[in-house]
Amino acid sequence: MSESLSVNAPLTAADGEPLKLKLARERRNKQLKAAALVAPLAIFLLLTFVIPIVTLLKRSVDNPEVVTYLPQTSQQIAGWDRRALPSEEVFRAMAQDLTVAKEAKTVSEVAKRLNMDISGFRSLLQKTARKMPLELAAGESVRDRFIQIDERWGDPDHWHVIAKNAKSWTPYYLYSSLDLRETKAGSPELAPVEERAFLNIFGRTLWISLWVTVFCLLLGYPLAYWLANLPARKSNLLMILVLLPFWTSVLVRVASWIVLLQREGLINSALMNLGIIGEPLQLAFNRVGVYIAMVHILLPFVILPAYSVMKSIPQTYMRAAISLGDHPFAAFWKIYFPQTVAGVAAGALLVFIMCIGYYITPALLGSPEEQMVSYYVAFYTNVTINWGMAAALGSLLLLATMTLYAVYSKLVGANRLSLG
Repeated sequence: MSESLSVNAPLTAADGEPLKLKLARERRNKQLKAAALVAPLAIFLLLTFVIPIVTLLKRSVDNPEVVTYLPQTSQQIAGWDRRALPSEEVFRAMAQDLTVAKEAKTVSEVAKRLNMDISGFRSLLQKTARKMPLELAAGESVRDRFIQIDERWGDPDHWHVIAKNAKSWTPYYLYSSLDLRETKAGSPELAPVEERAFLNIFGRTLWISLWVTVFCLLLGYPLAYWLANLPARKSNLLMILVLLPFWTSVLVRVASWIVLLQREGLINSALMNLGIIGEPLQLAFNRVGVYIAMVHILLPFVILPAYSVMKSIPQTYMRAAISLGDHPFAAFWKIYFPQTVAGVAAGALLVFIMCIGYYITPALLGSPEEQMVSYYVAFYTNVTINWGMAAALGSLLLLATMTLYAVYSKLVGANRLSLG
């Protein structure tokens, strides 16, 4: 009986505390210490990565102007059937809102937003606001007074625009970034051919990024293979040359390519002195110059992942396959190449993702026909101060990046990179 009690009794430490509770407390203390060590990095990522992305996504659908500066109109127009002109109450609410906006000097804010949908809405609002507050004759309605100020107030299309924007969010910027427009029923439709621009810009961005990635692969894979099979001393020395561009600013490298590629540059001068060409080639400020500079800048991002994978592959695999009668090229293709796919795919993905967000190189070395999406993000941010369009374009670039990573993870497997 005493033996069974001693077996079933809980284990205790020297101080009499149950050992199970002591171990649980020690485990909890270790978890708290680990969380405290990780907390600074987590806070840093939250402040510099997560919050900006969430803000970007929110700004791409944010639509505060009409709701903020025409609050009574937004409330009254919600019950409009969108067939005939709005009711007298809607016109009266508009008159009150414009009177307040005139005194607060905020008419330009809402006018700028509505002018994006219908050209001339800015002048209409400013013209009407100057007449506020209204002085009505006996028996005159607010609706008739508005139409007397400007006959465009009698056009239901202008009120459709106000009703469409009388909510705190809108798909307008995302639609515009994809050359879509919202119909009166609220469904998207493709804009007329003469009004389309961004589909071509996105297509151009993907096309340039694709060819830069292909060129980097064609140049980077043989170089990585050569470096991986050289003796360690020579390989390390040449790897310094691969890493050397990282120590130079991208802006400096692009400026150097302008000097080299321009019509009177070193390359054209050398080719003409050698008698290879009779007149200078157009190598700068076109697609050729953009390809050359971007491949030069991004080539290390293919070489380094491929080299790290190739260096871990024993050379005995190839020698064993050849000694068993396999052709060297067949042995390379069936044995060596499949083991390098993860590193090469990771490098290609990295290059492509960096390409679709490139700005400096196309802006300096390209013509207007070579400008990519990032150029227009900067344009809407710095020139027109249209944060909605800039955020929408940036959100679509983020979506493209996440889609590419999902495709890579599906086809190659993200875990293979870590194994490599």
